[in-house]
Amino acid sequence: MKSYTEYLIINTEKRYQIINITEQTELALKKSGIKEGLCLINSMHITSSVFINDNELGLHRDFIKWVEKLAPYDINGYDHNLTGEDNGDAHLKRTIMGREVVIAVTNGRFDFGPWEEVFYGEFDGQRNKKVLIKIIGE
Repeated sequence: MKSYTEYLIINTEKRYQIINITEQTELALKKSGIKEGLCLINSMHITSSVFINDNELGLHRDFIKWVEKLAPYDINGYDHNLTGEDNGDAHLKRTIMGREVVIAVTNGRFDFGPWEEVFYGEFDGQRNKKVLIKIIGE
């Protein structure tokens, strides 16, 4: 069995932002040479997520509005912020949206369903963060 590891460095323009990372992950798969296996893609930060969904901007805005309703930004509203941080909401948003995805690799391609693409969701941005791509198989 072979394995391949790559890291993406992402620095968003906004505090909350969704970025399509499908192209970068497909490029990593091609570089790996793996034809059959699994690909793990995960955010290595506790205030951002990786998820799979449709590449539709209205939906992306809906995700941001939805998680903001569930965990609104509030400098005084979270016990975590008593530590000097201001990102208690971002930790909760990450938990809602998920840490990682695992994608089947078949015939050297991601075995996506219709409309599926990979996204990085940022909830405490404007600084460098890492995303791990780990591919195993043959």
